[in-house]
Amino acid sequence: MELKDKNILVVGLAKTGVACARFLAGQGARVVATDMRDETALAAVTTELEGYAIRFVLGRHDAADFLESDLIVVSPGVPQDHPLLVQAKAAGKKIVSEIELASRFITAPLVAITGTNGKTTTTTLAGEIFKANGFATYVGGNIGDPLIDLVESDETVERVVAEISSFQLEWITGFHPAVAALINLSEDHLDRYDTYQEYIAAKLRIFENQTNEDFAVVNADDPLVWEYAQKLKARIVPFSRKRELAEGIFHRDGEIVFRRDGREERFPTKGVRLQGVHNLENIMAALACCLLLGCRPDKSFACVRSFEALHHRMEFVREVKGVGYYEDSKATNVGSVEKALESFDTITLIAGGKDKGGSYTPLVPLIQERVRHLILIGEAADRMQTELGSLTDTRRAATLEEAVWLAAQITEPGGTVLMSPACSSFDMFRDYEERAQRFIAAVKGL
Repeated sequence: MELKDKNILVVGLAKTGVACARFLAGQGARVVATDMRDETALAAVTTELEGYAIRFVLGRHDAADFLESDLIVVSPGVPQDHPLLVQAKAAGKKIVSEIELASRFITAPLVAITGTNGKTTTTTLAGEIFKANGFATYVGGNIGDPLIDLVESDETVERVVAEISSFQLEWITGFHPAVAALINLSEDHLDRYDTYQEYIAAKLRIFENQTNEDFAVVNADDPLVWEYAQKLKARIVPFSRKRELAEGIFHRDGEIVFRRDGREERFPTKGVRLQGVHNLENIMAALACCLLLGCRPDKSFACVRSFEALHHRMEFVREVKGVGYYEDSKATNVGSVEKALESFDTITLIAGGKDKGGSYTPLVPLIQERVRHLILIGEAADRMQTELGSLTDTRRAATLEEAVWLAAQITEPGGTVLMSPACSSFDMFRDYEERAQRFIAAVKGL
């Protein structure tokens, strides 16, 4: 991709947009960076980009900048149906995402991991496995650092592992991972997409440019994933925690078994620190990605055994009077809450927050079977009460602290208090991390 002397517009100046603007200016492009936030809100950004030949258009977007560009690079937070992007596309302008831009310059084998839930854990674990096997590895994408930072650094790496969101996949054209993994699919981001099918279609684009020389690691237990996997061009490598597979990776009788091309590797799961049924799936997906790209089984599983859970995903806080308290603030959709509920019995569930538009109905059987008390908070409480409130003892709390105090009063010894919201945090908190810290502080204050 030739960038020198091209007119390139960067839309959105969050972390990804800043990295793209810096890289493009460094390549000699004529860069315009635009964001609806004004100069005051973006003072730190303009300071960071001082010294680069970048023209800023802040507090507004100018249609002329879109229509006069040779290339438009869109940040993930900017929706596809933005009127100026629609206009630019109709005018034949080339529009790409940051991952598309970066992928044109990455030569090392790329592992791209997506899914509604578990992609951060899977991506981080896969990166650690590659490093444990001696590969110089870059881990980034939707977590940590943008892929374009690797390109800008000129660092030599042997493997690249990227967490990829549906938003990042919206504007790809040639993005081509050697291994692409789809961990699961459940309703999410219906505040961005008009239909669930639109969201699924965006996720599936991770496989779009693969050939029969590439690998697709897919969840054989997820009916939607498995249905769409049958249409892929890449070689399918399934994983399952529910059934034995002739080829692929599966869990049976306390062992993970990897079968491929007549070889079989067995990994006993006793002593693995990463607990929970969802993490078993994440482990199998990460192992498959790494074993397919040259990692040794012994070194790989030694890494898995010592890997700790990431913060804010089913994280144990403490035990008080025989009751365990777990914080799962990253569970911002129904699919992730399902996995959390599968991991415990006799649960007091604290849920609610900013509604994202999906149905709560998939939680019905697990709430009936495992949730003794349901405590609802936030903007979504009314809707959740309507859909779920009749299934179990349901209470309301005005604050997260009140919910924790109430949970402590009603949960019997041997039970579990689980904060797994099924919603985003933006109605009451800055982000899911602040929500997590407030929960942890409330539990420690009991």
